[in-house]
Amino acid sequence: MAIGKTIRTYFNGQWHDGDVPIMSAADHAAWLGSSVFDGARAFEGMCPDLDKHCARANASAEALMMAATTPAEQMAEIVRDGLKAFSPEAAVYIRPMYWATEGDQTMIAPAPEATQFAICLEEIPMAPEAASATLTRTRFRRPVLESAVVNAKAGCLYPNNARMLREARAKGFSNALSCDVMGNVAETATANVFLVKDGEVFTPIANGTFLAGITRARHIENMRADGIVVHEAVLGYAHFEAADEVFMSGNMSKVTPVTAFDDVSYQHGPVTRRVRELYWDWARSNG
Repeated sequence: MAIGKTIRTYFNGQWHDGDVPIMSAADHAAWLGSSVFDGARAFEGMCPDLDKHCARANASAEALMMAATTPAEQMAEIVRDGLKAFSPEAAVYIRPMYWATEGDQTMIAPAPEATQFAICLEEIPMAPEAASATLTRTRFRRPVLESAVVNAKAGCLYPNNARMLREARAKGFSNALSCDVMGNVAETATANVFLVKDGEVFTPIANGTFLAGITRARHIENMRADGIVVHEAVLGYAHFEAADEVFMSGNMSKVTPVTAFDDVSYQHGPVTRRVRELYWDWARSNG
C-alpha cells in the first residue's frame, strides 16, 4: 500500500529503489499474520527517537515469537544510510519490518529461524500545523494481552482499528475514540490521545491494552520539563466531553489537534500549540 511515490526498500542486505516485493504467497506471514513493524520519521533534516523506534521493532518481533535479527543500533545505521538518497529536507516515513516465512512444528506459531527483515523508506509529507481531527465513540474495544498481542506493533491488530475508522467515517468523523474492555478510554484508532482541562493535561494511563507510544512519552517529558502538569489517569468519555482541548499524539504527525468529539467542539488551544512547539524545539536540539 504505497502512499508516497518515492520509496526505497532495504531487503536481503542491500538497498533497492522502489516498492520491492518481499513476501511470497506461502509465507507464514501472508496467511497467518506473523508480521510486525514500527514507524519513525525523518523531516527537516531530523530523525527524532530513531533508536527507540528500532528497539521497539525488535521488541515487537519477540512478542510475536520471532527472532529480532538486526540489533537496534545496526538498524538505525541502515536507515541513516538509506536516507542519504533523499533530499535532506524530505519528510520520510521509516518503517522497519519483521515477518515469518515458515511455521514451527505446530505450523501456527512462526519459526524464529525463519524471520525476515526489511526497511521501507517512503516519502510522505508531514501534516500541516492546521490539520485537525474529529472523534466519535466506537462500539469496538481494545483487546487485552490475554487475547491479543497488544504488547507489539503487529499487523494482525490493525483490522480492529480499521473497523473503528470505518464506523467513525460512516458517522461523519475522521477518527474514533476507543475504550478498553472495562470501558475506560484507551486511545484513538490511530494514535494516543491527550485532553486539557484548566491548563493541566491528562492522558489514559498505560494499562496494557494499547501501545503507550514513543511520541506520547516524549510529549509527557517535554511538557513536564516546561512546567505543565501532566496526569496519566483512568479516563472516560465524560472527561473528554468536559475537556477544554484535545489532541492526538502519533509518529506520523506528532501532534494533531482535535476539534470535535461527537457533539462537543474544541478550540485549537494554547496548550496544544505549546506541545507542538516543545516537540519541534526538542527535535531540533536532539534529532
